[in-house]
Amino acid sequence: MYETTGQMTIAQARQQASTLFLAKVFNWMAAGLGITGLVAYFTASTGLAMTIIGSPLFFILVLAELGMVFYLSARIGKIQASTASSLFIGYSVLNGLTLSVIFLAYTSSSIAGTFFITAGMFGAMAVYGLVTKRDLSGWGSFLFMGLIGIIIASIVNIFLKSSGMAWMISILGVFIFTGLTAYDVQKIKRIGEEGIMSQGMEMIKKGAIMGALTLYLDFINLFLMLLRFFGGSRD
Repeated sequence: MYETTGQMTIAQARQQASTLFLAKVFNWMAAGLGITGLVAYFTASTGLAMTIIGSPLFFILVLAELGMVFYLSARIGKIQASTASSLFIGYSVLNGLTLSVIFLAYTSSSIAGTFFITAGMFGAMAVYGLVTKRDLSGWGSFLFMGLIGIIIASIVNIFLKSSGMAWMISILGVFIFTGLTAYDVQKIKRIGEEGIMSQGMEMIKKGAIMGALTLYLDFINLFLMLLRFFGGSRD
């Protein structure tokens, strides 16, 4: 998808490919976050958030979101890029509907403040993942085990309703998702360097969507973990 000149080295060509691919990934991620934010704000401001949280619709939306993520991950190699794009946008909309309920628990100013804190932390770790010479692939299994751990602990705490456990989950979650941000950005950078830009526009688009979804989930989960610490309660 790009041409190299006689003066361009292989390393420079790889860097150019990685930069172009990363730009597509971050553009899609930003679009997803923008859609989610707008939908969440509109849903909360119109009162629909109260309807969602007080009905089975909330759990239906959560299950639909999980289904879309699993479907995208499992079928990305077989579906069309346009389908992957539509699923990503649909997921962003559904997540906006479910996240609208945070406006019922926290003040708008504290939500905005936490968003900017999250953006700062995410940005710092993304830059680290891009520029570090250290191979972060060894972090993957450790961070994945930690992620499974906090998911299990969160499910258990639904029944225990322990505030102490909830705080511990949030603390661990902040460390896990900041680590995952650096790990995932480096992984996506390597995908760009290893030739996806030469595999055709269809593969580029699908690769960018999956990369965007990965970073989108890192950002959203980090935001929710930090909201427990920085969110101002409406009570």
